[in-house]
Amino acid sequence: MTVHIVRLGSPRGSGEGLRIGTVRRPPRGVPKAEFASQDWYDIWYPELSPSAELVKLGQEAQSDKDWQLFRKRFRAEMAEPACTRTLDLLAALSRQTDFAVGCYCEDEARCHRSVLRELLQEKGAEVV
Repeated sequence: MTVHIVRLGSPRGSGEGLRIGTVRRPPRGVPKAEFASQDWYDIWYPELSPSAELVKLGQEAQSDKDWQLFRKRFRAEMAEPACTRTLDLLAALSRQTDFAVGCYCEDEARCHRSVLRELLQEKGAEVV
């Protein structure tokens, strides 16, 4: 069983399972009833998204130094007790079932989901 790290809105992969949207806002112009059928997400979980301030910082990152500052601050947000418990839960679930977490960003290397991938792996999650 594994966690799949995905781009929301992309076609679902084989064996992906439940798709969790770790984004600050739902997709614009998409009726809520169509989020899953349009491959956005099944469950919206913005608590695993960067704060609004950090989203802006990440989107504006031009250099590697800027990106590293975003990563450091996002990791600090994810170190809060509620987020740590959620990451622990997801890591444990990854050993029992398939599911996916994702964001809208095209480039995972410059997206918070790359940090989520690392954090989940550090917690012992099975990640593809």
